[in-house]
Amino acid sequence: MQLPSSRSDEIIVVDGGSKDGTVEIARQYTSRVMTAPRGRGPQQDAGARQAHGSVVLFLHADTRLPVAYERLIAQALEKPRVVFGAFRLEIDPPSPVLACIASMANLRTRLLKMPYGDQALFVRRDAYFQAGGFPDWPVMEDVDLVRRLSHLGGFQLAHGSVRTSGRRWKRENVVFTTLRNWSLMIQYYMGHPPHTLARHYPDAR
Repeated sequence: MQLPSSRSDEIIVVDGGSKDGTVEIARQYTSRVMTAPRGRGPQQDAGARQAHGSVVLFLHADTRLPVAYERLIAQALEKPRVVFGAFRLEIDPPSPVLACIASMANLRTRLLKMPYGDQALFVRRDAYFQAGGFPDWPVMEDVDLVRRLSHLGGFQLAHGSVRTSGRRWKRENVVFTTLRNWSLMIQYYMGHPPHTLARHYPDAR
């Protein structure tokens, strides 16, 4: 997990009951380590409610930010009409197949303005709460928030890339994981409850 190094940033880590030493490692970087009910939706929302900055960045534990992320976020939010953004995606360790998956994700983000949570979503704090924040969902919480934010203002893809771990693709088989993710997305748009979909999305922790 990479944490921001700027002393002007608020670093808030929200743990959902991990047993791998995450809390101890996080406390080396910030005193603001808290716990919340397990799940990406409630954990990220709990962190946002403790933040005081004008912009909130949501960073998954297996994702690394680009070095100049503060400047890139400021550039992306220069226009007042833009209320949220995200970074381009790269997957570690690199391979031709994973590079293709990342390219497809970046194309989707550019064309549909639909980033996912592993792209380090950042959002104006007032817009986040106006949209209602992350729902208490184990999956699809990022898609739901992005859909609601899109009704409030514009989206901007930042000029930089985050690097996220490819462990899930490597462990489960790249083709299977990709097809499973597409299937879950289709089922979500067809109205299937996220808590039901989560049964098909194993916890990688």
